[in-house]
Amino acid sequence: MAESATPAIPADVKKMSFEEALEELRQIVGALERGDGKLDDAISSYQRGAELKAYCESKLRDAQEKVEKISLGPDGDIKTEAFDVG
Repeated sequence: MAESATPAIPADVKKMSFEEALEELRQIVGALERGDGKLDDAISSYQRGAELKAYCESKLRDAQEKVEKISLGPDGDIKTEAFDVG
């Protein structure tokens, strides 16, 4: 089964903090794992979960880009450079 394109992130999700979105995503995953609700509800929950996941991933990417590595230069000066994950 091919993975679908990244879902558009709804305005209500964009207003959430990372922590709020992650908590809602955890609740959705828990309900889906337990098999709570009807099939139509599960499909809607899955779609909402995909939106929340995309949002959380984008927030993490943004944070990663902002992280800087702090180092001490040979002359004793403090300098920063982009953090390299690879």
